[in-house]
Amino acid sequence: MLPEKTDKGFSQVELFRSRLEQILNPSHPLINLTESIDWSVFEQSFGPLYIEEVGRPGLAIRLMVGLHYLKYLFNESDESVVARFVENPYWQYFCGNEYFEHGMPCHPTSLVKWRRRVGAEGIEQLLKETISTGKREGQITDKELSDVNADTTVQEKAIAFPTDARLYDKARASLVREAAKENIKLRQSYKRIGKRTLREQGALAAARQYKKAKKATKKLKIYLGRVIRDIERKCGNPSARLAELLEIAKRIEQQQRADHHKIYSVHSPEVECIGKGKAHKKYEFGCKVGVVTTSNNNWVVGIDAFTGNPYDGQR
Repeated sequence: MLPEKTDKGFSQVELFRSRLEQILNPSHPLINLTESIDWSVFEQSFGPLYIEEVGRPGLAIRLMVGLHYLKYLFNESDESVVARFVENPYWQYFCGNEYFEHGMPCHPTSLVKWRRRVGAEGIEQLLKETISTGKREGQITDKELSDVNADTTVQEKAIAFPTDARLYDKARASLVREAAKENIKLRQSYKRIGKRTLREQGALAAARQYKKAKKATKKLKIYLGRVIRDIERKCGNPSARLAELLEIAKRIEQQQRADHHKIYSVHSPEVECIGKGKAHKKYEFGCKVGVVTTSNNNWVVGIDAFTGNPYDGQR
């Protein structure tokens, strides 16, 4: 359903409450930025993505857009930006609040669902309005846009450093959870001994007992293969999600060290291992991102993600 209107009017409960604009510093950078952004653009762009009279009312578009701006501006995660919103009145004013609120505006997963709803085009709209705001305020000129720099970097995914043992165990655990949702009774889930074997493998590797650690890794691979075959025997027509997990698990079980396009994460199979020649970080796990910035003031005017780790000079 369409989000409720942010302007709810006056109520008796708010009679003795002070409005945020009366207690905040009007010269604060976030206050000035709030007045400069044309928030109606987002209402027009994202409004058609909601269905009228179906489901519960969605969260305010101004709130979701504001939280994402703050998330990227201060380099916060979904959890931290929601938590800091509660204790920062300037953030609340930026997101469209008229009065200070003591509760969280939404659950962190709502940000993930909203990004899925608007898609890449919606996030691009946020960048487009940022550039438009800069041009309206005189911070970005046409002359500056005529000279830009293009470079690539790595957008890292929130994954742990991948090891064979951890990948085998995570793939097995994901299959066991999905099989339980499909009411598939497995011969053995290896939940208890899998956890114990993974812990033993880490301890042996830390102690540099590599032969024993390799045997523990092989056990985890065997557990994964047994779960895969057990599910295939008992489920001839798996659901889309289970079929996807089975395909990922098979690739993890069969891939070798020297293979190309390996899987490094169960929940993000698109992750690539990228080496950018950095002295402090030899390899990074994520996707390659191209960034276009102005030469004078480094305004970001374009950004795009590339799959497959293409050569930097290819695009």
